[in-house]
Amino acid sequence: MPTETPSRLIAIGDVHGAADELAMLLGGLDKVAPDWPVYFLGDIVDRGPDSRRAMDLVEETFAARPGSKLLLGNHDDWLLRFLNDRLSPEEALHWFAQGGAETLSSYGVTPGAGLTEARQHVLADRPSHLGLLNAASLLESIGGFAFVHAGIDPLRPLGEQTRHDCLWMREPFLGHVGRLDHVVVHGHTPLKDGIPVATENRISIDTAAVLNGALTAILIDTADGTIDFLQTRNDGSVSAVEPRRLNRGLGTAVDRRRSPARSSNPR
Repeated sequence: MPTETPSRLIAIGDVHGAADELAMLLGGLDKVAPDWPVYFLGDIVDRGPDSRRAMDLVEETFAARPGSKLLLGNHDDWLLRFLNDRLSPEEALHWFAQGGAETLSSYGVTPGAGLTEARQHVLADRPSHLGLLNAASLLESIGGFAFVHAGIDPLRPLGEQTRHDCLWMREPFLGHVGRLDHVVVHGHTPLKDGIPVATENRISIDTAAVLNGALTAILIDTADGTIDFLQTRNDGSVSAVEPRRLNRGLGTAVDRRRSPARSSNPR
């Protein structure tokens, strides 16, 4: 957990190699929240066309926005274990089928290369990416919000969540009704219509950017209680978006906080 907790921060949902959309979104954020740290909610890599550049953009954001963090996603964890030589051949084949092949291609790995050759190529090409993945967090909490890739087990305190929970959780988290100690901001489960979802206990921002071009950021100011959302569009713009409020009889996390009108087109 951070020793100096920011009162304002940005979280960005699953990128999955959609580097153009990530660059576009970061450019929009530079106009409306230039000094806020960014929490990347994982799955930076796999499936999309340029995972290497997406990882480069994460590194650049760390340099430009002190206090930024990477929350490890399950796809990032496959790459991490591959680079640390802790991925079995069987697991590697599964990873390749789930987008790992596109990731290795983005690093310039020759099709048909063996596992050792591919690993050595990536490590030689971008040695800093291994350090970035090794340093990634599983869970962060700030001011009543918890940030994680997949979700949490709602029956256990934050400090007792397992690695598997943080990287892979769907149920019983998504279906859990009832307020928790923290509002959980997460990705992992793609919202294919491109609209983020808010319930009373979670805000889901994996808007399936690699499928529809909608990469979402949530801007949270814990000091004045504001929550805003920005999203990339297929026309190259970045604009405000309203979440779908899934009211299960307890209101939603965004309804309990006022949200000021930000620029609808920061680009």
